[in-house]
Amino acid sequence: MKRLLAIGEALIDFIPEETGKELKHVKGFQPAVGGAPANVCGAFVKLGGEAAMITQLGDDPFGDKIMETFAACGIGCQYVKRTREANTSLAFVALKGDGNREFSFYRKPGADMLLKAEDVREEWFEDAFALHFCSVSLGDFPMKEAHRKAIEYAVKKGALISFDPNLRLQLWEDTGKLKEAVLEFMPLAHVLKISDEELEFITGHSDIEKALPELFKGNTRMVIYTKGSDGAECYTAHDKGTAAGKKVKAVDTTGAGDGFIGSFLHCLAEDGVTAESLGKVTGEKMAEYLEFANAFCGISVTKHGAIASYPTMEEMEAGRQ
Repeated sequence: MKRLLAIGEALIDFIPEETGKELKHVKGFQPAVGGAPANVCGAFVKLGGEAAMITQLGDDPFGDKIMETFAACGIGCQYVKRTREANTSLAFVALKGDGNREFSFYRKPGADMLLKAEDVREEWFEDAFALHFCSVSLGDFPMKEAHRKAIEYAVKKGALISFDPNLRLQLWEDTGKLKEAVLEFMPLAHVLKISDEELEFITGHSDIEKALPELFKGNTRMVIYTKGSDGAECYTAHDKGTAAGKKVKAVDTTGAGDGFIGSFLHCLAEDGVTAESLGKVTGEKMAEYLEFANAFCGISVTKHGAIASYPTMEEMEAGRQ
């Protein structure tokens, strides 16, 4: 199996020691390595794949913690830069009574935001299966251009491009700029993952069927539509797959969507699906991939944290028995 690469933010999530409270009322937090692209790498690796992260960290103890965690769980660190220009990004998280989250970010700027296009090298993508990215790092700072360069190199080397907008409205002073960035980068992706909470903001439609013409543009060959506990749907231009959600008692949804796309990409990689063959995946296969990703998330949300909560392939197989 070829490698998954991801570009974007790697940061420290400060997870609350108590749940059911707003951020301002939480008395204590525990640090955990996070950042959506890093989480996707973590899910891919937990299932037995190989993945590496393209990012920049501060030359500080939190950057050290991320590097040590990556090394311990098998995420490649060879494309991670360190800098003294800014500190490693931090995110404080509160877990509300319904299991959903409230965020407060400390990255003005964060080290990851300052990675430049010239820091990205073409040879990194020689044996890449896919390049995954999100929207958090598509603001008006150097990392946006680093994304553009990484996508250019990945496409040149035949890699599949995967995009999960993973919207964080509170990080943008002007959410219109966020929408512009998402619409700019969506057509560059072969695989697009979008949630029911994001659909109307991005497309203006609340119905996925009506939104599809807005999503199948440019290079996009597959759209994954997630609906939390209500399941997920997957579309190509010629077919559709669906899977029911896993009804579990969620204790922490941090990284659930990242785990979903990470495990879905692992399914594609295992079956040797490429950017060229993506549009030929059958509805039956799409449903199989969705069911696997739903089961993966069903286990993840019953535990705390993101990467730490992701199951291995052995745990997935044990859960099916």
